[in-house]
Amino acid sequence: MKKFNPANALQDLSQFGEFGGVNPSVTDSATYTFMQAKTMTDTFKGETEGCFLYSRHWNPSNKYLSDALAAMENTEAGWVTASGMAAITCVILQICNTGDHIISSLTTYGGTFAFLSNYLKKFNIEVDFVNISDLDAVKKAIKPNTKMIYTETMTNPMLQISNLPELSKISKANHLKLVCDNTFTPMIVTPANFGVDVVVYSLTKFVNGKNDCVSGAICSTQEFINSLIDVNTGTAMLLGPAMDPKVSSAILKNLGDLHIRMVQHSKNAMYLANKFKENGIKANYPGLPEFPDHDLLKSMMNPPYGFGGIISIDLGTEGRSFKVMEMMQDEKIGYLAVSLGYFKTLFSNSGKSTSSEIPQDLQEKMGMSEGLVRFSVGLDMDIERTFEKIKHCIDSVK
Repeated sequence: MKKFNPANALQDLSQFGEFGGVNPSVTDSATYTFMQAKTMTDTFKGETEGCFLYSRHWNPSNKYLSDALAAMENTEAGWVTASGMAAITCVILQICNTGDHIISSLTTYGGTFAFLSNYLKKFNIEVDFVNISDLDAVKKAIKPNTKMIYTETMTNPMLQISNLPELSKISKANHLKLVCDNTFTPMIVTPANFGVDVVVYSLTKFVNGKNDCVSGAICSTQEFINSLIDVNTGTAMLLGPAMDPKVSSAILKNLGDLHIRMVQHSKNAMYLANKFKENGIKANYPGLPEFPDHDLLKSMMNPPYGFGGIISIDLGTEGRSFKVMEMMQDEKIGYLAVSLGYFKTLFSNSGKSTSSEIPQDLQEKMGMSEGLVRFSVGLDMDIERTFEKIKHCIDSVK
């Protein structure tokens, strides 16, 4: 099979504006006209191409971004949402019905965990959380009513790598859908190439890279996307998490330099990981040879983009982590803030922020220390200087 390169897929995509502009025109209409009444009727039925009905369903700006993301993810189609959680929840509710069962990675984003663990109880949808690296545990968790295996390519915040080819084999053998959140690893891994049925994103993070909007995406087959936006039964169409076209237009332009940004994020994170290691600072990063899933990620990754921009260190206690993070912000290393993928370095104590929805006993089960600090490494030009500042902060707080 010809090697896939997501940057080349985007490079080869031609999308012109309405008047030949190099940037597609921004469409700010909520509704669209038809020259013939029958065309409107056919569009309601999903029987036309290139026709736009209402922006909750489609609009040209969102279609441009969706098509670009589908090209990047090597899927037939895509659909963009107003947030990453909207993408995740719409996919889950489209696939699962009352009484169904989901197998999920125990290590997962806190908001996703809360939705799976708490909110789905309203629909009597059962969820079992397993160590996604334990393929036997995944197989044993399958029940007659199981409909989905849900995971993240690189889990948040433990950076565990999902074995997508093997999970795909398990899914297909049991007629399940494999859904994967690729937020941490755009360009680095192309999940659809390993049999993932549906890929979801928080575009807010690395893909957009500016932390100036909240947005999400779903990439899958044309059939699945059509089912999501069906006017009668489509979860996305009926729940209405449509992206603002001005936001989609901005993200589309930011896709143009995503490959450059991912290379620099990874390069900087790799440097910090090695320096942490040299200085006896307990670090967790997939690019380190001793990282448990290092070889697995290497087997799935698109090599030019590195091992990603997320790294975590264990500072032992909550109190020490708080003091170090406050000092790092004072020292202008970056910001004490949640989220990731920004051009400045962001850091937070995962157990007390983005994973706070996960009960303490489960945090301990997944190996999350109370002093775990997750870094989203920025695009710093002088990463050596950044490390010296970080080391000074860590050394100063005992």
